[in-house]
Amino acid sequence: MRNRPARYSRLAVAALAGALVLTACADTGDDKSSSSDKTDNSAMYVAGLVGDQSAGTPKKGGTLEVIEYGEARSLDPTKTIPNGAVGGNALAAIYDVLMSYDPATGEYSPLMAKSLETKDSKTWTLTLRDGVNFTDGTPLNAQAVVASIGYYMQNQGFNTLLLHTNISKMTPQGDNTVVFTLNKPWATFPAMLAAGPGMILAPAAIAGGPEKFKPIGAGPFKFDTYKPAEELILSRNEKYFGEAPNLDKLRFTWVQADQAKLDSLKAGSADVISVRTAGVLENARKDGFAGAMSPAGISQVVWINNREGRGGSDERLRKAINLATNPEQYLDRTQGGAGQPTRGLYSEAFAYYKEIELPEQNIAEAKKLVAEAKADGADTSLSYITQSDQTSQTGAVTLEAQLEAVGFDIEVELLRDITEQTTRLYVKKDFDLAMGSMSLSEDPYMSFANNVVSTSPANPSGYANKEMDALVADLQTKMPVEAVDTLAEINALWQETVPGAVISAGGFFSPWGKNVHGVVPTGVNMLLFHKAWKS
Repeated sequence: MRNRPARYSRLAVAALAGALVLTACADTGDDKSSSSDKTDNSAMYVAGLVGDQSAGTPKKGGTLEVIEYGEARSLDPTKTIPNGAVGGNALAAIYDVLMSYDPATGEYSPLMAKSLETKDSKTWTLTLRDGVNFTDGTPLNAQAVVASIGYYMQNQGFNTLLLHTNISKMTPQGDNTVVFTLNKPWATFPAMLAAGPGMILAPAAIAGGPEKFKPIGAGPFKFDTYKPAEELILSRNEKYFGEAPNLDKLRFTWVQADQAKLDSLKAGSADVISVRTAGVLENARKDGFAGAMSPAGISQVVWINNREGRGGSDERLRKAINLATNPEQYLDRTQGGAGQPTRGLYSEAFAYYKEIELPEQNIAEAKKLVAEAKADGADTSLSYITQSDQTSQTGAVTLEAQLEAVGFDIEVELLRDITEQTTRLYVKKDFDLAMGSMSLSEDPYMSFANNVVSTSPANPSGYANKEMDALVADLQTKMPVEAVDTLAEINALWQETVPGAVISAGGFFSPWGKNVHGVVPTGVNMLLFHKAWKS
């Protein structure tokens, strides 16, 4: 393996906001957890609450110690990723969300909102609860909602492109009603109000713009103290609508290695953690911890740069890469056999999963395609970027061997951390091959619109296919369970045209201790703590 010296980028995390969630969803490679049990593990990845959820009468008081998957670094939802992988739990605790999502049923319900209704999926009427106030005492009304979502879009929060291209207008009607008029039907529009755009910011929070942002919301907790890379503490909002939270405080900390997080949970120094590494996740499930499970779709994918001038612009080489890889071998060597090897886009745990024929490893055909492309002048010398931890290096050696066996010449470049990898993959687009992921979960339309539609600036591979664009446009008008056939067509077209080579499906597991109760899972892998308590 030929390693180029790592080159370090100093780009601000804020500049990476639109992309970080995607790479964060990939295996961080922080630990290799051996698992000799290779029996069917699909039941471990079914969405919803798992383990013993029984509890008695809620008790008041105490601090919940939460080790988050990633640090927000900013409490402005436009400057981070409002999801469970990168600080979304803390943001939801401060700002709450208008809508919540039940991973077990796939249904959206009002939370901070009173209702969200539509007759045609094109005009949506949001009704707010009476008497909800921000922690500075100002009302959370229709004008505040429009201003907050406008701020989110103006400052390019995550998924802003979808909002800009789909929302024709937002109209406040009185104090408690907002009417969203869309350009076309959007069946999963409630997903937006269950994520970043649905975290409503107080007028005083955004009055001074991003440079003078203040973390003022109407959520169950309010900002207390923040020490970067050390801790974030939130205290109870006594005036939270309905009933004040049970807990006195939430304390968020950040530990890089998933195994270290699990060790902390077992030792009792953490109350709630979040892990993605397959071996650690499966061991936590086998240990019987209660928690919230969220399947993530594509946990690992080798993105192939399709852009002109790159080797991956030749479809024959992309197909060869897909046929050369061996997902089972990759997971055996990097995760001790844990995980869900696949070439397909969807986890079997998804309600909209439909089996299609997937290609198997075919060394002979891959060699033939590489030889044909090389004879026509295609560049078969490709770079592969990944992180520098041991598991990522093991994965790089494995992929290098698989690809060079069919005629590629692979140069591995080890990067310092996930921020640098995100910069190269999603901002600079400076790569031939790169390990990443694509979280599909509750709203596959959102993921495909970002990652494979030809006009999306977030499209990591530069993939452009008119048939794929049309399929994703059709997907927008349907709920996922109503779009099984469309989603199967997307899967089949992916296998035919190969934007990237899928390695595994996976999930996001947030286990908690036996004395923790009332944690509520919601969309984009987030947890809600408004009902949480400790016995």
